[in-house]
Amino acid sequence: QEADFIGKEALKRIADEGVSRKVVGIELDCDPLVGYIEDYLQVVDDGSQIGQVSSAFWSPRLKKNIGYALVPIEHADLGTRLTVRMETGEFEATVIEKPFIDPRKETVKADLKAGTAKSY
Repeated sequence: QEADFIGKEALKRIADEGVSRKVVGIELDCDPLVGYIEDYLQVVDDGSQIGQVSSAFWSPRLKKNIGYALVPIEHADLGTRLTVRMETGEFEATVIEKPFIDPRKETVKADLKAGTAKSY
């Protein structure tokens, strides 16, 4: 017998129709952000809001602004250019891979091949 639970209908609908939005990693093309952006920033297309940036900050390790945005699935492909509206104006952003640091684990693979991998 099929179990009943809260959210069952919503999960079935998502399985049948697919998702309409996705959380993506972004790189923001603006001056280094100061502090941590806590208020949602708008992702806009032709002046209308299509999504939001949920967090954004300057990464000293990567030396660039990175963050997360919730966008329509048609704007979620890697390399997609987005426009983010901030108090200081509109800035371009690019959808990038997550995790932000070494998403393909190349550093670990290189360490293993070289025999220099560390055990923690």
